[in-house]
Amino acid sequence: MPDHAHSSDPAVQTQLNRLAVLSPGRDILGLERIAELSARLGNPQNQLPRTFHVAGTNGKGSTCAYLRAILEAQGRRVHCYTSPHLVRFNERIRLAGTLIDDAPLAALLEEVLDVAADLHASFFEVTTAAALLAFARIPADDCIIEVGLGGRLDATNIIPTPAVCGIASLGIDHEAFLLAPEEGVPAEAIERIAWEKTGIFKTGAALATLAYPDHVMTLVRDRAAAVDGTLFSEGDGWAVVPEINGFRWQSERGSIAPTLRSRMTGVHQMRNAGLAIAMLRSTPGPHPTDEDIARGVAAAFWPGRMQRLGRGPLTSLLRDSTTVWLDGGHNPDAGAALGIALADKPPLNIVCGLLSNKDAMGFLRPFADKIASFQAVPIPGHEHHDPKDLCHWVQSELGILDAQPCDNVAAALAFIGDQRPAADVLICGSLYLAGDVLLRNDELPD
Repeated sequence: MPDHAHSSDPAVQTQLNRLAVLSPGRDILGLERIAELSARLGNPQNQLPRTFHVAGTNGKGSTCAYLRAILEAQGRRVHCYTSPHLVRFNERIRLAGTLIDDAPLAALLEEVLDVAADLHASFFEVTTAAALLAFARIPADDCIIEVGLGGRLDATNIIPTPAVCGIASLGIDHEAFLLAPEEGVPAEAIERIAWEKTGIFKTGAALATLAYPDHVMTLVRDRAAAVDGTLFSEGDGWAVVPEINGFRWQSERGSIAPTLRSRMTGVHQMRNAGLAIAMLRSTPGPHPTDEDIARGVAAAFWPGRMQRLGRGPLTSLLRDSTTVWLDGGHNPDAGAALGIALADKPPLNIVCGLLSNKDAMGFLRPFADKIASFQAVPIPGHEHHDPKDLCHWVQSELGILDAQPCDNVAAALAFIGDQRPAADVLICGSLYLAGDVLLRNDELPD
């Protein structure tokens, strides 16, 4: 089943089973099917409240979390569509601040699937249509939409004119889709990625981005100019300045007075928060106050991103003093962000599983000096790198001799608890793995 979506609710599971049968079972980029599906549903994408559209290789989910938390601190009702889910399919659709309940979710999926049967629509296209339909029907002040894959041909790009488009970090991922040969597109990999992501830029929308290398920024500026847009970019228009106890947001459009503090760790999360603030400062409509922004940044949380796990069935396999971190990053860009986030920490015992289409060494190399021991695990239900291969590569290419395969995360944690010196633990390498860990540690996202 695509994304291994499942539900404990029989009515929802019935529709997910229908979707598994009808879907082609792979990502398909293009707007033709979602456009036809939306037309059959009355074009709900044209009936949304003020909309924030967010793309990026990494960090777009966290940026959405910051956007939502700040808007809610302002007292606004916010719809939110994100992917993938970690444990429950319901996590993808948040209606006016609350995860969608099973009964309306089942009804929405049934309604969309009833009109999509002959379209061969993908899992993501059906899910997107269901979210847009819900957002058009349920009153809210704002709508946050996260791009699924790429941008230009992603199903969410059917949105006609968002209030603001934001682009988070850019890195190499999903190469089979985003780097496929095509006439008239940039040949260099990172420029092609930027070209695909900036495909969400629309005439009439405000545009905000992080800073990228000069040659990539040139392309981004050209893409903005093509839609007569003005960029509000990190470095050119705004900046995040780390401080001992947080960070400051500075801008030509007015800096934020209080020091901002986030429960999400790492400089990359400060920059994601900075992008969210830049988007909010760019959009028309009522703007949050500095106090709203400070409260929102402090409240924002996005599960599976350097999340500190609580005490549960998995973490209890370790010593009581052990801190366990969970991160779903899985590509070189995410590995680099982890390397920075771990810079001031002593070496950790690593538990890692990676999908077979991911660059394992590209992900692990940036924080290789922080690996005290390495436990490789499979990812249940998904094609993954053989744990024995991961251990061999870590030993031969990174020089980390203390590496062993384990049957699962529980076995890896039990091994660390019994056989390894006291050190904090990082479980990493896949959002699918992160979802499995949260489920088994009784920490369901809400």
